[in-house]
Amino acid sequence: MHLLVIRHAIAEDRDAFGRTGEDDDLRPLTDEGREKMIRGAAGLRVLLPTLDLLASSPLVRAQQTAAIVAKAYGMEAIETTSTLEPDADLARFESWIAGQPRAATVAVVGHEPHLSTLVTWLLAGVDASHIVLKKGAACALAFDGRVRRAEGVLLWLQTPAALRMLAR
Repeated sequence: MHLLVIRHAIAEDRDAFGRTGEDDDLRPLTDEGREKMIRGAAGLRVLLPTLDLLASSPLVRAQQTAAIVAKAYGMEAIETTSTLEPDADLARFESWIAGQPRAATVAVVGHEPHLSTLVTWLLAGVDASHIVLKKGAACALAFDGRVRRAEGVLLWLQTPAALRMLAR
């Protein structure tokens, strides 16, 4: 299985949004974030031409990022999973993805520091963040069969700017 891990694009400022009184789960992408992610998603297609499944955290900014990625890939469906929420247990993700076909290419959209911790856990078995995923960045991991803790191989990690450059 191949796993594409994508951090959500630039969202509205947390503190400014917090002053609206709305729940942070509802914080949306900025216009700049949308524009940059559209170009970044085009760069993702250069590196990984097809996806079998796209899943996202239920938070608005991740859902909006996933919608941009889905459009770039011509996909209509986005699966929502709580295993990509910011405080989700890593083992829950492993259980969720075990239900996906082993030969699939699965993309997931979520949040920091959860995603970098998840990637580190999948690569090294360590429950800590040892990579940097900027907003709109992505990395690809490969697994020989099922996605399991400490069994992943890092194929690549791209900054948002590098993804946008690939789209040119």
